Amino acid sequence: MSVGVDHIDVDYATKKGIYVVHTPGVLTETTADLAFALLLATARRIVEGDRMIREGRWVIPWAPTMLLGYDVYGKILGIIGLGRIGVAVARRARGFNMKIYYYDVVRRLDLEKELGVEYKPLDELLSISDFVSIHVPLTAETRHMIGERELRLMKPTAILINTSRGQVVDEKALVKALEEGWIAGAGLDVFEVEPLPHDSPLTKLQNVVLTPHIGSASHDTRNKMAEYAATGIIEVLKGRVPENLFNPDVVKIRPPEKIKMIE
Repeated sequence: MSVGVDHIDVDYATKKGIYVVHTPGVLTETTADLAFALLLATARRIVEGDRMIREGRWVIPWAPTMLLGYDVYGKILGIIGLGRIGVAVARRARGFNMKIYYYDVVRRLDLEKELGVEYKPLDELLSISDFVSIHVPLTAETRHMIGERELRLMKPTAILINTSRGQVVDEKALVKALEEGWIAGAGLDVFEVEPLPHDSPLTKLQNVVLTPHIGSASHDTRNKMAEYAATGIIEVLKGRVPENLFNPDVVKIRPPEKIKMIE
């Protein structure tokens, strides 16, 4: 039940005649919600404030420098990957009157006009954005695409958001960037190793918000994902090509009519 298939050996599955069905589209808006929630929570230090109250450390009613964060409205958002979720995040950012730049391997001229977004090369996007939100699939090309060099390009007041795949970001470099102040903070829903190890240095940092890979975790979306997955299974068992087949080459190797099991 996911849109990503990086946890499946698709090539081997295809060779074995196994149909790989995923659930694209259905989780777009929900994941975009979480990405923007992480952006707001990190910028305004909401988790730190909650922790301060729960731990009994809120002892002064108000102070001019207490939990200072960063404004979001009217700031610059850089989106890496202008696919379904990247587009959905851009739509939310428009409501905050943000200037939106994007980087993608394919330039989206139609969306530039529709959404009022502007294409920038990756290095330039990183250097000018107040917030950077990642929305690319995990591939050989995107693995560690955000490493030490890229993080050093970002503003010291910038915040990085990742709701795509953990391996897109070099986690060791990110820890160093957060510890040494190359960037101001990060909001992460995905990690290089999941579950995140208890001794991960990320858990010791105050300037990062961590969530346990819950991008699609709403009642409505998870129910729809389950329905999509079940429908895919039923279609294959009925000898049909499922709508959300990820490996269409499997049809040549094992035609659906040869695995028809139910009427």
